[in-house]
Amino acid sequence: MIFEQVATGGCQSYLVGCADTLSAVLIDPEISQMDRYRGLANRDGLRIRYVIDTHTHADHFSAANELAEMLETPVVMHQSSPAPYATLRLDDDDMLLVGNLRIRALHTPGHTRDSMCLVVEDRVFTGDTLLIGGTGRTDLPTGDPEQLYDSLFGKLLRLDPATLVYPAHDYKGRSHSTIGAEIADNPRLQKRERADFVRMMRELNLAAPTHLTEALRTNMTGGKTVSQLLAAAAATVPFMALADLERRVAARPNDLLVLDVREEAAFKAGHIAGAMHLPRGQLELRVNEAIPDPTLRIVTCCEFGKISTLAAATLRELGFTRAVALDGGMKAWRDGGFPIEV
Repeated sequence: MIFEQVATGGCQSYLVGCADTLSAVLIDPEISQMDRYRGLANRDGLRIRYVIDTHTHADHFSAANELAEMLETPVVMHQSSPAPYATLRLDDDDMLLVGNLRIRALHTPGHTRDSMCLVVEDRVFTGDTLLIGGTGRTDLPTGDPEQLYDSLFGKLLRLDPATLVYPAHDYKGRSHSTIGAEIADNPRLQKRERADFVRMMRELNLAAPTHLTEALRTNMTGGKTVSQLLAAAAATVPFMALADLERRVAARPNDLLVLDVREEAAFKAGHIAGAMHLPRGQLELRVNEAIPDPTLRIVTCCEFGKISTLAAATLRELGFTRAVALDGGMKAWRDGGFPIEV
């Protein structure tokens, strides 16, 4: 087996390949590591045949949909996954054949309705069903402590105690455990009576994950994250440095327009000398009236340089082909001591 573990903060993803045929699967990929996964596969000569999410993630952004489109491979999830982009859906005990590897799915609902674990030779990829020293929470959408108890004590923990455990998360720098070690030492698994376990899970009172709404929205529908939208816009837009803009504004060229796309109160509190105010929310509707000359060099600016990047990308799509965004936005402009007009 060819095996690579990729940590992204507390998130864990896995590239698992057949050494004989160089076929591989990618398990629980995270959106920021897409180039890394491809680089690892290329380094080892692997062809990724399946991209698998063990469940609908609520705490990070899955790369499954985007990678599958890029690699022309199926997205694999459990039969009950809400994701419309899951093109291959597994039931309990279904197997994927990846070269000479056999990957067996265990349906383990509880953390989410669509949670599954993947048994591959001497190890099991447990998603968020079983963590090192913990378990997945059950207070998020489709979570159920009764189901988690059954999944753990009725199925997962009945695997060989020597089976290696590779979870989808670990925040303490640990790479793996074993079923036997978790049965012996995992505090949550010491509650072996159903009622005690369910009561414990319902009383955890955990804080909601960061980006919960956005992660569920994108992972359940295949929609874009805000970061993806910004990255796509930034890939099509040039930027202008603060000092370069100051120099050009001072020279007062006829073909330069600074376009401030912040809201009115922010604009009135201080803006670049001579800037035109056109809020981002009104850009498409008012741009023809406000900027009749499509040959102008337009420098968009906002508070932090993000909304102005989207605005510059929109302007380029509309035919203002010299639109650029101010690098860093007005906060960087003020922090750099550049002049402000009120």
